[in-house]
Amino acid sequence: MPQVILFTLWAPLAAMGDVAVGERRAGFDRPARSAVLGLVAAALGIERADEAGQDALQAGYSLALRVLAPGRLLHDYHTVQAPPARRGKRWPTRAAALAEPRLETLLSRRDYRADPAVTVALVARASAVPAPQQIADALRRPRFVPYFGRKACPLGLPLAPLVLEAAALTEAYGAYDGQADAVERDLLSCLGVSTDQATLYGDVDLLGPAPDLIRPGFEVLRIERRRDRIASRRRWQFDLRDEVVARPMHRESTP
Repeated sequence: MPQVILFTLWAPLAAMGDVAVGERRAGFDRPARSAVLGLVAAALGIERADEAGQDALQAGYSLALRVLAPGRLLHDYHTVQAPPARRGKRWPTRAAALAEPRLETLLSRRDYRADPAVTVALVARASAVPAPQQIADALRRPRFVPYFGRKACPLGLPLAPLVLEAAALTEAYGAYDGQADAVERDLLSCLGVSTDQATLYGDVDLLGPAPDLIRPGFEVLRIERRRDRIASRRRWQFDLRDEVVARPMHRESTP
């Protein structure tokens, strides 16, 4: 049976970005694969320029998201001062950028989500590096501060990682729910969400052919395509990825 790392993502305010072009920075209703792996990389201390470390993490794990609450959509009209972009020019700090003699005002419209709650499952592949337990230890004591999408979005709960072996995701999530502390249970109660009503989103390779980690306990609704698979973290490039959308088998269909 494969090893699975499970952890909780919740924040009072989060940013779950989609493809960003120009002034419009649209958001999504669930985290991108690149964002989740970026958070894990930050906890491990893997920097963006470390292409080998980023590639190993990308190749070593499949991703599944149990979205307990997508959060309420918020729009922000955002302004910021910055020097004009110049090829090859980078500023080490915000203070250094503002010290430039000429500044411009950049405008953008950004989407945020209030109170999103997601249970992440990283399923180890045969080539999994770093090891699952190493990732769990890093999530408990992260090297760099983790946040939910943007630095302005700190986490509202500890990540609470758990490593286990499971023959199916429904089994893994059931075990994780069983060890949740009172704080997490109270949070879900306040948000008015139920774990047995949550939509599952997962990498298409989790369907098998063997083992099939999704279909025991979940009904596959469709497969969507997202541009959130890391091609180069350093160059900020992303490839297309197929993502399975599923729901618990026992949930009644809406007429």
